[in-house]
Amino acid sequence: MLAPLALILLAAQPPAPVFDLVLTGGRVVDGTGAPWFVADVGVTGDRIAAVGDLSKARATRRIDATGLVVAPGFIDMLGQSEYTVLVDPRAASKITQGITTEITGEGNAIAPLTPKMIADGEETWKHYGVRPTWTTLAGYWKAFEAAKPAINLGTFVGAGGVREAVVGNDDRPATPAELRAMETLVDEAMTDGAFGLSTSLIYVPGRFASTEEIVALAKVAARHGGSYITHQRDEGDGIDGSLDEVFRIAREAKLPAEIYHLKTAGAKNFGRMPAVLKRIEAARAEGLDVTADQYPWTASSNNLDATLPAWVREGGREKLTERLKDADQRARARKDVLDEGVFRGDAILITSTLNPALKKYEGQTLADIGKAEGKEPVDVMLDIVIADKGNTGRITFSMDEGDVKAALRHPLVGFCTDSSGSAEDGIFSQEKSHPRAWASAARILGKYVRDEQVLTLEEAIRKMTSLPASRMRLTDRGILRPGMAADLVAFDPRTVRDVSTYADPNHYSAGFRFVAVNGQLVVDEGKITAARPGRALKRR
Repeated sequence: MLAPLALILLAAQPPAPVFDLVLTGGRVVDGTGAPWFVADVGVTGDRIAAVGDLSKARATRRIDATGLVVAPGFIDMLGQSEYTVLVDPRAASKITQGITTEITGEGNAIAPLTPKMIADGEETWKHYGVRPTWTTLAGYWKAFEAAKPAINLGTFVGAGGVREAVVGNDDRPATPAELRAMETLVDEAMTDGAFGLSTSLIYVPGRFASTEEIVALAKVAARHGGSYITHQRDEGDGIDGSLDEVFRIAREAKLPAEIYHLKTAGAKNFGRMPAVLKRIEAARAEGLDVTADQYPWTASSNNLDATLPAWVREGGREKLTERLKDADQRARARKDVLDEGVFRGDAILITSTLNPALKKYEGQTLADIGKAEGKEPVDVMLDIVIADKGNTGRITFSMDEGDVKAALRHPLVGFCTDSSGSAEDGIFSQEKSHPRAWASAARILGKYVRDEQVLTLEEAIRKMTSLPASRMRLTDRGILRPGMAADLVAFDPRTVRDVSTYADPNHYSAGFRFVAVNGQLVVDEGKITAARPGRALKRR
């Protein structure tokens, strides 16, 4: 029998902790850039409860993570899933590469909307089966929560969308009254939780905004503690002037700035990335809080009609189509495209179309189509834009691998995909997309960390976790430590790789064994689960 003192001591010992989930023996990379260490990670509810030796702890689910890297869930600084998660809430191509949070809202955000803007998108809503029921960001959050997505999502308010709501798609300055109305819309979106103001200055109508107009709207975001994020006005020959504009907006509006998908586009600009990075460093030395993000590919992706000059696109898709159906205006547009001297039919690949008759072109370059049909590639482009009413998606091969690597190495450049979530099944499997939607995180961890050693594992994960979290002031995400949100990824560093390709993109990444969002496994033993624990993330 135990002596009375021993019984007292036993009774005084606290019971072993009980966790909902424990990942044991993994190589923990905590997101700060610090060296990895072996530890167990315990989760209770939606929070990380403990990191250390939890061998004696009880757990509802215990996962052996030996040989795996355990890290915070990855944060996509430019996701595009704000609409697609309402159609397919799995965000499957994202969670299967470890992405647990998206920041969205490039230029034309999900709100505000007007009845006319909703009507103009009718072809898209009919195709995908979800029509907006909201006009404000507050209304969108209700739709998001009802859809129960697998990922967390936060958004900026887009200056282009605000301009379209008030001014329309015309190439003219906003009147003083219109500018006040635009400022009111930005203020309302910021009150509803937007992270700041975004611009996309190569697209209509954002490209028609003056720097002064953007500064005025950015000042509204700044009053709410928001930031400015931009697809800058020029990523090619005019990139220096474009950077000047970014720095001016940050300086005059007095707010942090982020450059979307940093690149130096076009063959004439190959090798310019180091100089661009030095300019960002110089801006920070001046006291401007400027950073950037990138996706790890040498091709970009947007709509095919972005190739056309602004005068063709002014006024929206209907006017664009009308102009190109006019023989004289089509001839002028064709000449303008060719006179720029950068159009290459073999460098543009069709990824998605809304018109079923054009599905046969997906996965082919304009040059391929032209050869088969006996047309010049520029005429193929114009014909497709007309037939699909400007809804066609494309990939453009326009960047240098050395520039991609230079940005990857730089500590001020974070991570993005610039893509919406897709899936190997369902409606999104019926179209192609850029492989960046499926495999950007996997490509960094496999190709650039393990195979080519362009950067360390710890630095790559910092760029995908704590760096974007700090930029967005997500104070409870991006670092693996007790008390933080239990967004976690466990992957095999030996097998992680991108499977998606330009020619055959619709494949999930390899090596991602477990992914948790707010404490619930959305990927379990490499399989997508039924859990949908994503949350709306709002500026605090």
